[in-house]
Amino acid sequence: MNKLTKVGCSALCGSLAAISAAHAGSLTVTGGADMTWISKGGDVTGNPVGIGSNTNLKGSGELDNGWTVDLTIANLNLQAFSSTAINLGMGGLGSLNFNQGDSGNGIQAMDDKMPTAWEEAWGAGLSTGVRLVSGVGTSQNIQYTSPTAGGMTLVVAYAPAMGAADVNDKATSDPENGKDSGIDVTMNINPSLGTEILSGLNLYVGGHQTKVEAGGSIEEDMYQAVGGVTYDLGPVSLGWMKAGEYTGQDKFSTANFHTYKNTAYGIAFNVNDDLSVSYGKMENEKVGYNKSSAAEGAIVQDLVVESWQIAYTMGGASIRVADVKADNVSWGANAGDDKKATIISLGLAF
Repeated sequence: MNKLTKVGCSALCGSLAAISAAHAGSLTVTGGADMTWISKGGDVTGNPVGIGSNTNLKGSGELDNGWTVDLTIANLNLQAFSSTAINLGMGGLGSLNFNQGDSGNGIQAMDDKMPTAWEEAWGAGLSTGVRLVSGVGTSQNIQYTSPTAGGMTLVVAYAPAMGAADVNDKATSDPENGKDSGIDVTMNINPSLGTEILSGLNLYVGGHQTKVEAGGSIEEDMYQAVGGVTYDLGPVSLGWMKAGEYTGQDKFSTANFHTYKNTAYGIAFNVNDDLSVSYGKMENEKVGYNKSSAAEGAIVQDLVVESWQIAYTMGGASIRVADVKADNVSWGANAGDDKKATIISLGLAF
């Protein structure tokens, strides 16, 4: 981590000046690089060597009343903008997060919480077409996180215009495809009950609704839901989850599919402080109706992804290997629908 300079955090939170003045804070930069080699069975690999780089700018400061202000600007490969977040920590009142970009707020933070040695089963490098719940996380949103009480934390995230393009201050943008506002409500629960055996148990649940304007291309309001459990016991971590999405295109749309369902589970084992192994599986099902006059009827298609992974860490460097197998990739949309891949990655953190 390299400290760049000192800045006045009042520049980061001008609208908060009425609450309290801000002390000078700091702006730091962190980052990392990944070098990968991939081999795809039954598919054209092309150039198997890749390099990825990610950087984050982080600013922090404190108001006179003890509240904190944090700024995060994330950039992905080739310095492509990912997201900007300003977080206001209000002590015992919880926190407010103002987020622009692909934020991971709301229900999107729960799209796949399965334990893993490296990446999600579907995310190690093989393009599978898995469809995940996202809620307001892909739209500009405001999120409130409550203080944790009795092992429970409540989160409410709101997007005024779902699907609208991200905008700068003093600017606006219209919703997309007749979508209106969206809201996510999620809860994390750690019911340890004061016992050591349950200290590693975490339950989570979340729901999302997108309001849809009349006369748009989507007939009904859109809904998403997720629920799952993870459990850490010594060196072993277990997880299971279910998720679902209703697209609002059920009654009159010519689109075939209106419902998507996810079932996932995973297990990870920490051999020691540096070495870990894992297995994960996700089944992605889509449901709909063939509305053509030639063949009407219900349609159900499954996409299944499995992945074995191993990771070894040496200080700021990590070596990761993933073996991924996917059946019915993108629900049969492309030739060679069953695919597999082996990915080797060297990650460096700065």
